[in-house]
Amino acid sequence: MAEPEGADLEALKFGFREFIPHNKALALELTRAQVEPSVCEMVLPWNEALVGNPDTRVLHGGVITTVLDAAGGAVVYLHLKAPTPIATLDLRVDFLGPSTPGLAVLVRAECVKATRNVAFVRMVAAHDLSGPALATASATYMLGTRGGPVTPRG
Repeated sequence: MAEPEGADLEALKFGFREFIPHNKALALELTRAQVEPSVCEMVLPWNEALVGNPDTRVLHGGVITTVLDAAGGAVVYLHLKAPTPIATLDLRVDFLGPSTPGLAVLVRAECVKATRNVAFVRMVAAHDLSGPALATASATYMLGTRGGPVTPRG
């Protein structure tokens, strides 16, 4: 398993946080990045401002969707040989249960296949990645949105 270490991992975390304003606004943090196979994990810290229902204090579904998509995009970047623009083509989310107020949400994403033009990703969101899922997702991402296809790793 090839994992970015030290300065490489910090640069990846910095880029994920600083170059994508939405990630920074949500305080998303990349906690694991692995190139082969392409896997990443991130955390969405609890934030009362992200609650969708003030009575139950459950996080809004759009927030869960956003963190799943962010993790999917991050793992596609890990899979590519060189940085290139990408765009979400399709994102399907299955909500399996409500979040628990006060707990962070963890997300794991894996790039299961990439062609010259499209990457296929599976994601899961949970309070504990070894426990029950809050949501699962699958997505496709267009590669090389500015000038043609790119070459994925492997």
